[in-house]
Amino acid sequence: MNLKEMICNSLKPIFFASAGLLMAGCASSGVKNPSGVPVTEMKADERGFVAGTGVESQDLVTVSDQIARKILSTPQIMNAQGTPRVVLLPVENNTRFAINKDIFLTRIRGQLNERASGKVIFLARDRLAALEQERTLKQTGQVTATSDPHVQEFKGADFFLTGKLEGMTTRTSAGTSDYVLYSFQLIDARTSDIIFEGQHEIKKQGLEDAAYR
Repeated sequence: MNLKEMICNSLKPIFFASAGLLMAGCASSGVKNPSGVPVTEMKADERGFVAGTGVESQDLVTVSDQIARKILSTPQIMNAQGTPRVVLLPVENNTRFAINKDIFLTRIRGQLNERASGKVIFLARDRLAALEQERTLKQTGQVTATSDPHVQEFKGADFFLTGKLEGMTTRTSAGTSDYVLYSFQLIDARTSDIIFEGQHEIKKQGLEDAAYR
């Protein structure tokens, strides 16, 4: 055994003992970051300290609450014979912000289902593939059915609810300015009449821009 191997063999116990103590210390004490910034929980309709000039959660709450109230006061909904059935169509996002545009209709639907007391019913067209598969299973006798699966029971839409986001942006050395127009329509599925259109507009200015996803 040469000198190099003797030195390496003599240092191995010290190395493994030190590594064991280090791992034990990490496992018991955890990672501490006393200088880190704590998480702040806020209400969805509050403007937080992390914000930009684009679409924020408080805008979502304000717009969806306003549109839901206006839809309920539309004469074709208030005075409908029977319960109107509504299908959601995708929202168009023509702003510069990469956001989840359909979250507006999701919240409007939730607000209407919560407040409308059965004045409108939404059809789950986005789940149509699963519904058709279930109907096929019942028709072929692979699963049980409480009614005749050969009778067409899928309901047609009375109205379509859709929306569009439009934006304008100005940038100078002084900062960034963004204007966003939120527009939502309730369309008669039989006549193509727009029976309701509600809009809300928001303009913001700031020194720094923010990234939206």
